[in-house]
Amino acid sequence: MKRQIITIDANRCTGCGLCIPNCPEGALQIIDGTARLVSDLSCDGLGACIGHCPEGAITIETREAEAYDESTVMENIAKQGPNVIRAHLKHLENHGQDEYFREALGYLVDHDIEIPEEVTKASCGCDGVTVPKAHPRGCDEVTAPQPHPRGGDEAAAFAESAAPESRSSRLRQWPVQIMLVPPHAPFLNGADLLIAADCVPFAYAEFHEKLLDGKVLLVGCPKLDDAQLYQDKLTEMFKYNNVASVTVAHMEVPCCFGMVKLVESAMESSGKNILFETRMISVKGEEM
Repeated sequence: MKRQIITIDANRCTGCGLCIPNCPEGALQIIDGTARLVSDLSCDGLGACIGHCPEGAITIETREAEAYDESTVMENIAKQGPNVIRAHLKHLENHGQDEYFREALGYLVDHDIEIPEEVTKASCGCDGVTVPKAHPRGCDEVTAPQPHPRGGDEAAAFAESAAPESRSSRLRQWPVQIMLVPPHAPFLNGADLLIAADCVPFAYAEFHEKLLDGKVLLVGCPKLDDAQLYQDKLTEMFKYNNVASVTVAHMEVPCCFGMVKLVESAMESSGKNILFETRMISVKGEEM
């Protein structure tokens, strides 16, 4: 079957091993001084290892590969203890992998392995009014949605009064995709750049007011797009323009940290010393 899976550039990999602890699935090993993908079955293709590679040697490709097997992965993860189990379940949850998440919980139940308490509560909805994921054991504490305390017309009036005011866009230029912006675009010279992973504007409700205001926007995905092309184009942008500052906005999920590495490498290659900062957004839409 064709699916997304990581690939490692052996010419760029230094064998530092930083990717290994960030692949709890056990798909990576250092062999002959280079990181290697040793099992298609264990690689979920979500790229948790990408943001931890200082050389940008790990990317995502689509190719023929054996189907990812969550049971095989959990067999390895369960041996590593509750902290690794917790990290793996959080990894699946952050990437919206509901089916794998349920398979992982099912494996733990079938093998009588304790599920971390906070994961159990989150997965069955005990702390709220929704049930986002089926729990293999069920839960008597799950509560049904409660009626709005202000029923009928009063509830509608309350919702209307709580609605946010109309806000204007802070976008200053077009296009915004890194792939489409020419390196010599006039709006780059002297600009304060905001380079945002493309999930950020969807997650962060105050994106325009708190991040974009006064900045020129570049958007891309470090996981799904061509990372080397990004790095080369950003290098040209920094080299041929007097960029005033660069802010990188990324999500908290591990694969999103790749954007920070790309920008740092591009600035180093350009030979420019540019004011630089990062802003991280949680999957719940909060700045961290």
